[in-house]
Amino acid sequence: MAAPLRRWRGGPLSRPRRGDPVTTAGAPAELAVAARELVKRYPGAEQPALDGLELEIFAGETFGLLGPNGAGKTTAISILATLLRPTTGSVRLFGLDPGRRCQEVRRLIGLVPQEIALYPRLTLAENLAYFGRLHGLAGAGLKTQVGDCLAMVGLEAQGGRLVEACSGGMKRRANLAAGLLHRPRLLFLDEPTVGIDAQSRNVIFENLARLKAEGMTLLYTTHYMEEARQLCDRIAIVDAGRVVALGAPAELLAAQPDCRDLEQLFLRLTGRHLRD
Repeated sequence: MAAPLRRWRGGPLSRPRRGDPVTTAGAPAELAVAARELVKRYPGAEQPALDGLELEIFAGETFGLLGPNGAGKTTAISILATLLRPTTGSVRLFGLDPGRRCQEVRRLIGLVPQEIALYPRLTLAENLAYFGRLHGLAGAGLKTQVGDCLAMVGLEAQGGRLVEACSGGMKRRANLAAGLLHRPRLLFLDEPTVGIDAQSRNVIFENLARLKAEGMTLLYTTHYMEEARQLCDRIAIVDAGRVVALGAPAELLAAQPDCRDLEQLFLRLTGRHLRD
């Protein structure tokens, strides 16, 4: 059985009720993410990747960001994770401005990118130890976190294996483990289960559900609509760099009673033409 991560520093985080603008003891819930009028224009592009994107995500919420290829999801995550600067607009993470307090913000966030962010000629344990040191971990604490994170994703017996010798599913699970080493308060996940076997996908999904139950704030992009329906308190459907629908999955479906599921709703809002 996978070992649980140790309790997050600072204790459990408050969690919203599904679909509610959350309050805790009558007070407004803390905003983990506040993105206002985000615009991102890449040089030479005909259209902006983001075109006035607005998001609010509450602390402890699991928030899904859905959209077709090219809708702006990865650009949005890259900006929120401090890897890109917006052309215009503002971002606050737990009330902090990443442009002014970048290092402080980065201690609060973790990123599981769409591409595998591991060194192929290092072992799984060496990769995690390297990333842990970048976050300031050392000594026995680092060793414990590497072991706990490998165990969490079912790789405790594979720590000595080179990444280049791992299956796609093992790499995806290790990618998740690397994002959790420093116990972030907010975790960005950009299609963490894409292109892997059903067993690895299930392990990742179960661990995300566990992190959700422990109160971590998750921002999650996926093309698997059933994952979003099961995991997310609220979802935003984006297209052409803008939010075109926002709410709890059940609320969005209730507003479109002739759509039997999220996939039908998604296609209605974003169209059926191919996106390359």
